[in-house]
Amino acid sequence: MNHPASLPTPASLMPIAARPDALFVRGEGAWLFDAEGRRYLDWMQGWAVNCLGHSPQVIVDAVAQQAATLLNPGPAFHNLPAMRLAEKLTAHSGFDHVFFASSGAEANEGAIKLARKWGQLHKGGAHEIVTFVDGFHGRTLATMSASGKPGWDTLFAPQVAGFPKAQLNDIATVERLIGPKTVAVMLEPIQGEAGVIPASGDFLRQLRQLCDERQLLLIVDEVQTGVGRTGHLFAHSAHGIQPDIMTLGKGLGGGLPISALLATRAASCFAPGDQGGTYCGNPLVCAAGLAVLDTLLADGFLAASRQRAEQLAEALRVLSAELDLGAVRGEGFLLALELGADLGPAIVAHARDRGLLVNAPRPHCLRLMPALNTSEAEIAAGIALLRRAIADAQEVQ
Repeated sequence: MNHPASLPTPASLMPIAARPDALFVRGEGAWLFDAEGRRYLDWMQGWAVNCLGHSPQVIVDAVAQQAATLLNPGPAFHNLPAMRLAEKLTAHSGFDHVFFASSGAEANEGAIKLARKWGQLHKGGAHEIVTFVDGFHGRTLATMSASGKPGWDTLFAPQVAGFPKAQLNDIATVERLIGPKTVAVMLEPIQGEAGVIPASGDFLRQLRQLCDERQLLLIVDEVQTGVGRTGHLFAHSAHGIQPDIMTLGKGLGGGLPISALLATRAASCFAPGDQGGTYCGNPLVCAAGLAVLDTLLADGFLAASRQRAEQLAEALRVLSAELDLGAVRGEGFLLALELGADLGPAIVAHARDRGLLVNAPRPHCLRLMPALNTSEAEIAAGIALLRRAIADAQEVQ
């Protein structure tokens, strides 16, 4: 892409991702628009961040009003949006306390710190947290060490110690790793970066029972699965369990950078000075979070989102049968389509050329993360574009 003279080039940006040439300049609902005037149906939505689509009016209004009122008094003082958002989160979950941060990795880092502090106070200094092969918890050194993404154990070696890895949906592998140094078990209800691999309801309930029996904390990383992404406000709630600690991010701000660490009163053991951050709980992003939660909690919103998500899942199953592909996995608007071959990167490129944005977390599958208020017509349009993109890739296989 040749950028017009009036537009900047990416030459000054660190090359930390292989980005396509398109320069996106505007978003509206389900659609993104580039500098050349092309529009794209966005089924990535910032990696499940824009839960209400691009620049939804409810967030635009909330942020504009807050920006004109108070941007940031600093983390040493209370502000109304942070207090109101914390109250709303605790009112609609089983947690008692909330700490706001800016990214999912920061919230997960806080969860690790909280669990280790709890271990110092209640388990003789126990500090190990059992995590899972193929899990993903962020890009700080500690959250990368907690993750089970292939190759990350050597990327920035040495790792932070204390994260033995079990196999998802295999309770025996968890039991074998528990010892006197173990303080918690931490997992995603659905492993997004692994290709949308769900933890079964039975496994989650077994984990809760095991943690109770061994006096361990259960930490759920809902950075991607939380805030309505699976059709429920929180993914774990559909399986009848109550974790001790939960992290949220991505969709919580509807496009703005906010995350949250939530804990039950029994697990919430930070003392003043243990945790903090310059932008933690600033009113601008908390105002956006309130707008998101008010929308999701409105009568019928999540039920309608589940209905539309099932429409997409069924259309993907039909498409898979038609084109001889594989299984459809996931819940709500966090879905994966198995391809039966390593066609993911090619399909992503062909889809983008046709005006559809999708993601391939692994070469053998696609991940779809549309806005939670996606319409029936947008789903039909996206499936038609995806069908042609897959056919394009299959032709040159």
